[in-house]
Amino acid sequence: MSHALVQRYGRWAVGWRWAHDEGDFDGGPVGNWCCPRDSITTPNETLARVVAALCEWRGWLETLAGWFEAYPLELATVEDQRILWERAARNLILQVVDRTGCGSGWHGHCHQVLTWFLCRWHVAPDVAEELVDEAIGGRFRSWTGPDTVLVDNVAERLAPSLRPDDSTRSDEPVPDYLERWLAVREAVP
Repeated sequence: MSHALVQRYGRWAVGWRWAHDEGDFDGGPVGNWCCPRDSITTPNETLARVVAALCEWRGWLETLAGWFEAYPLELATVEDQRILWERAARNLILQVVDRTGCGSGWHGHCHQVLTWFLCRWHVAPDVAEELVDEAIGGRFRSWTGPDTVLVDNVAERLAPSLRPDDSTRSDEPVPDYLERWLAVREAVP
C-alpha cells in the first residue's frame, strides 16, 4: 500500500494494528497488537492476537459511534447548541486520552476522532479537518496527556468555530473505503 494511501485510508484498513504506543502505527486505540516483531509468535498465539485486536478495534469504533449519537447536533441551530458541541468535543478528547493512554502520536487519533464527529453531524470533511486543526493548534504532545485547561480550551475553540453553512449534503453515496482498500490490497503482491 502506498504511503499516501496509508495516510489517507490506512487507519481504517489497519485499525486493528493501530497500537497505543510505538507499534506498526502508533498513537492508536489498540492494545492487543504492537508490531510483527513483538506480536507474531506461534500461529495459534498470533491468530488469537489478531482476533483480539480486530475485536478491540471494532469495539472502539462502536463505542465512538455511541458517543457520536449521544450528542445529536444540528448545524442549522449551532448557535443554540454551542454548549452541547463543546461538551461533545471535551468528552471525545477525554475518551481518546483514556483509550490511547497518551502514548506516542495519540494526538493524531484525537484529531481524527474529532473530525469524524464533525463529519457525522454533516460538517464538510475539509471544513472539519480545518476546524479541528485550528482548535488543537499543535498543542497536544506525544507521551503527555493534556491538562483540564487545555482540553477545555480546545473544546471551547472548536464549538464557536462552527457555522450553519459548514454543512455539506451530497446526493452521492458515501465512499466505500473497504471496497477501495480491497482493490488496493488486490493490486499489492
